[in-house]
Amino acid sequence: MNAKRKTWIANLLIFLSVLGPGIITGSVDNDAGGITTYSVAGATYGYNLLWSLIPCFVVLLVVQEMNARMGIVTGKGLADLIRENFGVRITFFIFVGLIIADIGNTATEFAGVAGSMQVFGVSKYISVPLAAVAVWILVVKGTYKTTEKLFLVFSLFLLSYIASAFLAKPDWSEIGSAIIHPTIETNFEYIGTVIGIVGTTIAPWMQFYMQSAVIEKGLKVEDFKYEIWDVVVGSIITVVVAFFIIVACGATLNKNGIKIEEAKDAALALKPLAGAFASQIFAFGLFIASIFSATILPLATAFYICEAFGFEAGIDKKLKEAPEFFTLFTIIIVVGIAIILIPGAPLIEITLGSQVINGILLPVVLICMMLMVNNKEIMGEYVNNKIKNAIGWGTIIVLIALTAILTFEPLITMLTS
Repeated sequence: MNAKRKTWIANLLIFLSVLGPGIITGSVDNDAGGITTYSVAGATYGYNLLWSLIPCFVVLLVVQEMNARMGIVTGKGLADLIRENFGVRITFFIFVGLIIADIGNTATEFAGVAGSMQVFGVSKYISVPLAAVAVWILVVKGTYKTTEKLFLVFSLFLLSYIASAFLAKPDWSEIGSAIIHPTIETNFEYIGTVIGIVGTTIAPWMQFYMQSAVIEKGLKVEDFKYEIWDVVVGSIITVVVAFFIIVACGATLNKNGIKIEEAKDAALALKPLAGAFASQIFAFGLFIASIFSATILPLATAFYICEAFGFEAGIDKKLKEAPEFFTLFTIIIVVGIAIILIPGAPLIEITLGSQVINGILLPVVLICMMLMVNNKEIMGEYVNNKIKNAIGWGTIIVLIALTAILTFEPLITMLTS
């Protein structure tokens, strides 16, 4: 008994030492853009899109496990592997789309900071610059260990959305019915929202960050079985938070016919419907998610660009050791806050457009990943099994079909009308 207990404690300590990349990558998916997407989905369709979170969870779990495995086995980032195995052209195509989406997403994160603080009466001209400075100091002056610990705390704060949902007093039997027997529509707006949910729950940039994170953390093959549980916990947190955001907005905004355009609108609209506390919790969650993602998104972008071109990268590096990495990180933040502070900037279009770009690029990134993770020259004995291949390729086929419908539906409608 004592031996078993000692083994259990030893395994727990190893797991806690490995903990980080999976939870952080999963949690940061629920950024300001994601919260906006989930809020709009709940306000527009009620509980009818909750079903989409089930396949999202399965795919998220499989994809992140592949990322962690590739990073640990090869010791290389995803950008580096794509360039080596598919050449500069494919890498360039992916990166152009990702950079555009990531700049838009970073602007969205700072919009989330601005919107959440406006609920508490703080001007965006104060909150956004202060947030940007804090994010910059955290990354440039901090270390990987300190930033990882802070990110894990941020992940826990995102669970505050559970409280908002319960304060909204949803009908749980109606929720269960919507999940088991969903009303699936085939119109442009519905399909676009589904792609938006997929694009924000399983974003392309997170594949690059996840792989870079396990490398920077220094995880080895013997750590992999513990890292799997890190990925599982992160995937659960991602879907749980998304579920309760949709529930909170479905139970209040959809029931009362209230349309919204961004997450801040949801926080404000909750006040007369579910009380001031529910509104403040929703706004607080939005603020935490926005700061969290405003740090990770520019980091991920700087990581994969530097990996692709062979520049030094990493939070543990000094400014002089990785000037390109920190310069890119700084530029993305500056562009992001500049967009937010411009009066009349089309923030909603930027947010939703970024999510759609993510949904379109995701199949391309996943195809590259699937080909590499099944290559024995790259992965050796750690190639995919049949189940993971079935889920991976099935996801790619569905995403391509949804993207094709989203792209050509307006043209078909015009020709047949």
